[in-house]
Amino acid sequence: MTNALQNLKGTIALAGAGKMGGAMLTGWLAGGLDASRVVVIEPSPSPDMAALAAKGIRLNPSAKDTGAVETLVVAVKPQSFREAGAALKPFAGPTTLVVSIMAGATIASISDICGGAVVRAMPNTPAAIGRGITVAVAAKNVSAAQRAVADALLRAIGAVEWVDDETLMDAVTAVSGSGPAYVFLLAEELARAGVEAGLPTELATRLARETVAGSGELLRRSEASSATLRQNVTSPGGTTAAALEVLMGAEGMQPLMIRAIAAATKRSRELAK
Repeated sequence: MTNALQNLKGTIALAGAGKMGGAMLTGWLAGGLDASRVVVIEPSPSPDMAALAAKGIRLNPSAKDTGAVETLVVAVKPQSFREAGAALKPFAGPTTLVVSIMAGATIASISDICGGAVVRAMPNTPAAIGRGITVAVAAKNVSAAQRAVADALLRAIGAVEWVDDETLMDAVTAVSGSGPAYVFLLAEELARAGVEAGLPTELATRLARETVAGSGELLRRSEASSATLRQNVTSPGGTTAAALEVLMGAEGMQPLMIRAIAAATKRSRELAK
């Protein structure tokens, strides 16, 4: 990853330096990207962004002063994109690689507003610790070299998967883009249930937090499927089996998760309108 970032050519402009944009920028710099090659477009920069400006990144220069931009990464909120797009368009020429991480924003809409060769990507919040998962799809006019650039930038924050069918991106957003919130909710409700069962709040919270974190790490390291790992914990007629009978029942997790993913997928499609 480091060599790939160090070998990138030209100026990279980052539009939007919130949590995800900031995580990407941190990953790029940690991976060896020269700060002087980075332009950040952020109307309300955080103190962290101001500190990075002191280290060489260019904060809020005009398009005229920036010169040719090889890559424009768009990390603004999708609801703000049409308004922000007018300000971003001067940074993107016909051959500029435009990498969008906006939920719901289609390749066609991004191309219409910004121009350039568009890669649509959906990362998730574990990017903040370099453990994200991003799914990306490229427009037909994206060259192999540009796709490699997008891949290097996205791998700075975690694993990357590529798909050829853009219509999959709404479901991707629902599963992995929004997915960390579902996991955090599991930890929240597991702790709450522990308190209901009589545990002190602090202990229940710690048990839930460490159980979710440790189980996630076990899942990451193991070659076994999640179903196999679940079965390995479950003794017939035991305590886990009693709980799973509820969680896997007709009103348990499966129908709830199907409805939740469908709702998030629907909302992602709505954001594209």
